[in-house]
Amino acid sequence: MTSLSDFIHRFQLQLPVQPLSMKPEHLNNNQRHAAVLLPIICKPEPTLLFTQRSNNLRSHAGQIAFPGGAADPEDSSLIATALREAEEEVSISHHQVQVLGQLAPLNSSGGYRVTPIVGLVSPPFSFQANPAEVDRVFEVPLFDTLSLPHYQYLDIKRQNRQHRIYFYWYREQMIWGLTAAIIYQLAQQIQKLR
Repeated sequence: MTSLSDFIHRFQLQLPVQPLSMKPEHLNNNQRHAAVLLPIICKPEPTLLFTQRSNNLRSHAGQIAFPGGAADPEDSSLIATALREAEEEVSISHHQVQVLGQLAPLNSSGGYRVTPIVGLVSPPFSFQANPAEVDRVFEVPLFDTLSLPHYQYLDIKRQNRQHRIYFYWYREQMIWGLTAAIIYQLAQQIQKLR
């Protein structure tokens, strides 16, 4: 893959698993729902934006993540959840985001059903980490994250069930767990069309 337009074309040829307008309250009520934004930064060489969660948080402190969080009853959709959280955590205005679609939801170890929302972020860029939630913001070249050979995994048994944990390294930064599983899922989806 050589261009952002090629990525967009490949991504949009895949249908979302559920309608984009799905409201959180219409989903399975036994499970908590969350959404994350996969912010693709529109630069000559596009990047994917990540956050490092604050070390002061009760859960997943210090881990690498995408902007996102739990659905609020006021959110009109899971897209609205992802956009609201991105604005709260790293000051990406919802007006700057062109939503391309979503990936299949994944279950987190914390009991959430997490829906990844893929969106293009247009200039001007000025990301501001909310220190209550985010220690830092960084970018990784998009096409590097879409290279399947860059991923490794470890199969573990937890609560008598097999779980696969993905790992992805960029330079000296290790991305793992749900975040790595999400970008691995995106890379697989894009590769299917080759």
